[in-house]
Amino acid sequence: MEVVHVVSLVVNLPIAKPDALAVIALVSDGEVQDAGSADPRVWVSAKSWAMVDLPRFAEPPPFAVDVCSDEAAAAREDARRLAMALERVGWRIEPFVDPPAE
Repeated sequence: MEVVHVVSLVVNLPIAKPDALAVIALVSDGEVQDAGSADPRVWVSAKSWAMVDLPRFAEPPPFAVDVCSDEAAAAREDARRLAMALERVGWRIEPFVDPPAE
C-alpha cells in the first residue's frame, strides 16, 4: 500500500478554488491538471503536488492547500517553498510549522 504524505498550508484568504489553483500554478511555474474534475492538482515539483480544500457551504476562510508526496521530506520542503512563494504574492498563510519527521 502506497503512503502519501500531506503537509497542509492554512490560508486566510477569500478565493475560489479555480483561482487558488491558478495562483499556485503561477508561483510554482506549473499548470493545473485535471481542471474541472473532483481532484484538480498542480505539480509544485517533480515529487510533490498541491490540492486545494475549500470550506463547504460558503463557510468563510481559512482553507487548506495540501502539498502531497510519496516522500515525507519532499512534502515538507515543497510545502515550505510554496508557502514562501504564495506569501510573496500577498497570500496570508498561518505560520508554517514543520510536521513531525517520519
